[in-house]
Amino acid sequence: MRGRVAAAVCAALIGAALPAYAQARAGDPRLDQTITWAACADIEGLECGTFQAPFDWRTPSDGRKITIAVSRLKARGGEARGSVLTNPGGPGGPGRTLPLLYTGRTKLVEAMDVIGIDPRGTGASTNTTCGGFDWLTLTDPRDRSRANTELLYDAAELQAKACQTRSGEFGKVVNTEQTVRDLDLLRRLLGREKINWIGYSGGTWMGAYYATYFPDRVDKFVLDSNTDFTGTFQDVFDNFGYGFERRFRVDFLPWVARYDSLYHLGTTAEQVRQAYETTRAKVAADPLSLPNGFVVDGVQLDVMLIQAQYSKRAFPDAAAALASVNRAVTTGVPTLATYPDAQNATFYAITCNDTEFRHNRATLALEAERLGRRYPLAGYLQMLAPCAFWDRPALRLEKPTGRGVPPILMVQSERDPATPLEGAQRAHRDFAGSRLLTVTDEGDHGVYGFGNPCVDDVVEAFIVDGKVPPRDLTCPGMPLPDPTAPTAATAGPLVAWPL
Repeated sequence: MRGRVAAAVCAALIGAALPAYAQARAGDPRLDQTITWAACADIEGLECGTFQAPFDWRTPSDGRKITIAVSRLKARGGEARGSVLTNPGGPGGPGRTLPLLYTGRTKLVEAMDVIGIDPRGTGASTNTTCGGFDWLTLTDPRDRSRANTELLYDAAELQAKACQTRSGEFGKVVNTEQTVRDLDLLRRLLGREKINWIGYSGGTWMGAYYATYFPDRVDKFVLDSNTDFTGTFQDVFDNFGYGFERRFRVDFLPWVARYDSLYHLGTTAEQVRQAYETTRAKVAADPLSLPNGFVVDGVQLDVMLIQAQYSKRAFPDAAAALASVNRAVTTGVPTLATYPDAQNATFYAITCNDTEFRHNRATLALEAERLGRRYPLAGYLQMLAPCAFWDRPALRLEKPTGRGVPPILMVQSERDPATPLEGAQRAHRDFAGSRLLTVTDEGDHGVYGFGNPCVDDVVEAFIVDGKVPPRDLTCPGMPLPDPTAPTAATAGPLVAWPL
């Protein structure tokens, strides 16, 4: 007995001499692992690694584990002053490639290790799946006939059943609460008392919730293209129709009309819109089969144009594709994109598990008709309709208020289509201590790191130098592209649909 007491006293004295982080590590079996960094096999220029997290943070002692895949852009200035965790949005977007965005941001990468993460459920981490089923493109949501409406919501119900059946027990633990705990485990494995954060779109939701659950672990958090993270996912996605229609009409259509000599879709915004509606009606009635096996119908045309609203860099490709489809009703061959099932499944798991959904079949139909009439481009697309049929776990998220959280910096463009300014302003108002940087005359979804020098300077002064803006700020937006310029280059948006 005396030997045991002596050993216990010795251990206590040793523990008292250790730093708090080392004590915590010594007492937590989850920290008996290290991330082995090595050159990524599939991502040139980054290091990759993995770590194990509890299958369910509410019952971590049951021994079940999942894998979380991460990447690192190591600080170029020697020993890193900190780690910046990053998230591209979604929710459900894999993020291991995101650090590549910052390779040219010298100030950031000289000072910080930049960490990319495939959150639980997606990418190279343990996956969820819906068996490849995607209800959104099954039928045209503009067709409000009784038969088509029944098919639409039958499909939404099947989406919920497919996701929950195929993902099984794991699907129930893919949600915001579990993910922020994965992130805090990552923080500890990185050896950081506090972390920095750059999150876009759905990544603003995750960043706000991490700050809410772990306020004492927050250093400098940048939330770019903000969801109203003080509300619900249902509130966020109810704004889709309005946000995309504004961007479509104010920015995209007039821009296409300006280059009628290139696209031949009309010399006014209204003429271009009518060309889109005419083209859409034709492919909705008689879908266009492409040589690669892809079929373009009205819904696919909508999705292509919706995707383009995220970034002005996508405008030239989208306009060219619309012009091609316009011609290709008889002859042309456009090229459109598809998206991985794991990301889709993770999207539904997070949004439906997190959300106490308000609608049923009848009210979904009424809401679609109300929003669709007002915002025809995206108003009929009810991304979260499967949540009305979801067997939701007992989950009650803590509400983000900002109380006890260091100041965060929110970056927001005026005409962001996916996360409209109005929602960001509500979140800013309701999240204590936040600062809002509004980018005027801008509609891109995702601003920092994409070539706006004013925004880049403000963000890096905050996250690298620790300078908290004393008040809300504005930066001017960047001009729309000139597709006729000899060096004109286009690129799709960084942040994947839906957020």
